[in-house]
Amino acid sequence: MTDSVNSKDRRSKSNASSQKVEVVVQSPSNQGDVDILGELAIFALRVGFSLMMIHHGLEKLDDPEGFAQFVVGKYFPFLPGDPIIWTYIAAITQIVCPIGLATGIFARISALGLLSTMIFACYFHFIDTGLEGFPFAVVETHNYTFELSAIYALISFYFLCAGPGRLSAFRKTNKITYYPKGD
Repeated sequence: MTDSVNSKDRRSKSNASSQKVEVVVQSPSNQGDVDILGELAIFALRVGFSLMMIHHGLEKLDDPEGFAQFVVGKYFPFLPGDPIIWTYIAAITQIVCPIGLATGIFARISALGLLSTMIFACYFHFIDTGLEGFPFAVVETHNYTFELSAIYALISFYFLCAGPGRLSAFRKTNKITYYPKGD
């Protein structure tokens, strides 16, 4: 009798451990409303940023040999292979990833790709001109040369961490699915 009770007990534990549990997380606002103005701002930032990045990718494709020689070859000698290959990788990243980010399809992976190119761009500017007295110096051109790359890197980092927002093709749901462990 004890053996049959023990086997029933083990079966019920194994059935309980394989059950799927879904938890719905409520919106942090009291009424459960979506902050549409905030979501529109995130959407505008995501699309505007993506359009600017596509421009930079197309710019590299306009003169890949020049970029490979005067930027990649000169400032990134540690990269393996031909500098033209790295130029095309950067250009393609700056064209394909913004499309993913703008639509919200694989937004975080796209943001990671863009962040990596912006880290290289910041490195290039720091090696080329240094910090230029950042943050208190007023430079002749009124902008630090690394400024735009740093801002793009920060925006990419934001979307990598926060995701694309609710107005995207692959919107994050408020459901969390997990399988509890058996006792």
